[in-house]
Amino acid sequence: MDDWNKQIIDEFRANDGKVGGQFEGAPMILVHHKGAKSGTERVSPLVYQPDGDAYVVFGSKGGAPTHPHWYLNLVANPETEVEVGADTVPVTARVAEGEERERLWTRQKELMPGFADYEVSAGDRQIPVVVLTPR
Repeated sequence: MDDWNKQIIDEFRANDGKVGGQFEGAPMILVHHKGAKSGTERVSPLVYQPDGDAYVVFGSKGGAPTHPHWYLNLVANPETEVEVGADTVPVTARVAEGEERERLWTRQKELMPGFADYEVSAGDRQIPVVVLTPR
């Protein structure tokens, strides 16, 4: 885990899910995931969108041309857990497709317009939308 992510994770855990800086006021979640190849347990701090009782995260990777590792790990190992506020919740991850994906992605771009920039930067790569449903 790089130092930047570690600082966000530490701040998240120390403040019941709230972080400052560029993420001030943004809904944050810590997504646990197991390496698809290595099996190593990892944690990624991500912005999320609530959708009913589910948490929706977006594989934008800042507009990079490749998918983030956490996304590939969740596809390979969808049974995991997330930290939301001070709670840890077991979830099952699935990739949203079709109309559901479009609804969630459009809403995220409305809530946080920077995601539209990521879409442009990503080029031909469709940014994955992942729904984390509590078990």
